[in-house]
Amino acid sequence: QVQLVESGGGLVQAGGSLRLSCAASGRTFSSYAMGWFRQAPGKEREFVAAISWSGGSTFYADSVKGRFTISRGNAKIAMFLQMNGLKPEDTAIYYCAATPPTVRPGTLTEYDYWGQGTQVTVSS
Repeated sequence: QVQLVESGGGLVQAGGSLRLSCAASGRTFSSYAMGWFRQAPGKEREFVAAISWSGGSTFYADSVKGRFTISRGNAKIAMFLQMNGLKPEDTAIYYCAATPPTVRPGTLTEYDYWGQGTQVTVSS
């Protein structure tokens, strides 16, 4: 069974940092592009960041540029999201996702595999 499992969420004060991990099982995602999305209460799921299969290309939502860094890991921990300078508006459930190489890494519907999400709460 193919699974993506997020971890590393939690409660942090504004200005703090968290590092999210996305563990993979059931298959390797080394040839897949991967991304992070988030969904705040009452809002639609939105793109946060994505990384190409090689790790050579990264993409960020304007709202997180300069604060978040996406990186690839290894076969077991496929991807990380380092989040610095967190703001209350970053509060959301964060999801990792994977897709075969795509020219639309910021598009939610491109992604075939999804994790269950991890809660990030930033207090003011």
